[in-house]
Amino acid sequence: MSTEKTGTGNTPPGAHLPEHPDVLWRNPEPKRSYDVVIVGGGGHGLATAHYLVKNHGITNVAVLEKGWLAGGNMARNTTLIRSNYLLDESAFVYEHALKLWEGLEEDLGYPILFSQRGVLNLAHTEQDVRDSVRRVEANRLNGIDAEYLGPDDVAKICPIVNVSHDIRYPVLGATYQPRAGIAKHDYVAWGFARRADSAGVDLIQDCEVLDFVTEGSVEDGNARVTGIRTSRGDIACGQVALCAAGHTSTLLDRLGVETPLQSHPLQALVSELLEPVHPTIVMSNAVHVYVSQAHKGELVMGAGVDSYNGYGQRGAFHIIERQMAAAVELFPVFARAHLLRSWAGIVDVTPDASPIVGRTPYSNVLVNSGWGTGGFKVTPGLGWCLAHTIATDELHPHIAPFALDRFVTGALVDEHGAAGVAH
Repeated sequence: MSTEKTGTGNTPPGAHLPEHPDVLWRNPEPKRSYDVVIVGGGGHGLATAHYLVKNHGITNVAVLEKGWLAGGNMARNTTLIRSNYLLDESAFVYEHALKLWEGLEEDLGYPILFSQRGVLNLAHTEQDVRDSVRRVEANRLNGIDAEYLGPDDVAKICPIVNVSHDIRYPVLGATYQPRAGIAKHDYVAWGFARRADSAGVDLIQDCEVLDFVTEGSVEDGNARVTGIRTSRGDIACGQVALCAAGHTSTLLDRLGVETPLQSHPLQALVSELLEPVHPTIVMSNAVHVYVSQAHKGELVMGAGVDSYNGYGQRGAFHIIERQMAAAVELFPVFARAHLLRSWAGIVDVTPDASPIVGRTPYSNVLVNSGWGTGGFKVTPGLGWCLAHTIATDELHPHIAPFALDRFVTGALVDEHGAAGVAH
């Protein structure tokens, strides 16, 4: 990926500037040691580095990325941002993130094309309607904007949705969150990277983690990681945050830490460029598709995960075929649109469809994984909370419910069916 400048922004007084004015960040050699090492140069890792600097003044930080910055799921998601989750624990962290999204462009001094166009989650059965009303009421109790709409109001917000009664899954209504929206994922990553780099954080690309240097014993409760062995040499560390999405479980395997994570391909696609016709975001569990229109004009569509486990960034054709059939059923106007390209990311999912964030058996290692299909939308909120935890050695309240030990205690945060279609 090129790091040529694609936008403008403000640099804080006294900030460390890149050596060349035509690049967004430096490409430094790794130092021998850092106070904090973040493994994973995607949105979560970059946001954590940014808030370590901004909120806590911690700058002796390295972000290690085995490929190029934001070249994993951050560059492969479909950019949807919302906070209308059912359970309190999920709603709190996603709403925290949404509030940060609303001021993020000013914070980063960089354009991210954040567009609050709203999201409709369609209801197609009587049970869908009951579940939708329940979610709306739960959202309102948590101070989150939400309303339930009938078919006529759905058509007013998005006139191209097929709300006729003679289709396989007629639209009986929808939840609506007006503050939901989209942002340009690449710009978000570049904005976080630029800010972190300007403050002195080392963003180290082409740096794969090969192993860990440890001391102490997990059984005795005094285990810690003292260094990280990488493809660019050994790096000593004070604290470590693992933010490698679908590959987090492979890193923890090297530490002998078992996690209930499964990694799956998740496909998405875009159409050719079209005139602006789709004013919002529409999601449907019953026909299993979601559709928005990007700033340039292409339709951005996604569906559910491929059922098999794997790390290949390519999925099965039948998923795309069903996805297109569902999109055309909901949006007949798209029947003649042409598919431009498709791709897949790697999502890591847990038994209760909620993330794993917090401590590990190693006293100085934090884990951040299992966000499934919701990782992009929580980017600034997770970065804020993880930076707080690193800096204060106290779990931020918004991530405390997602500890790894809940799979032992039974305190699960079960979001199955509550979060909606993959997104």
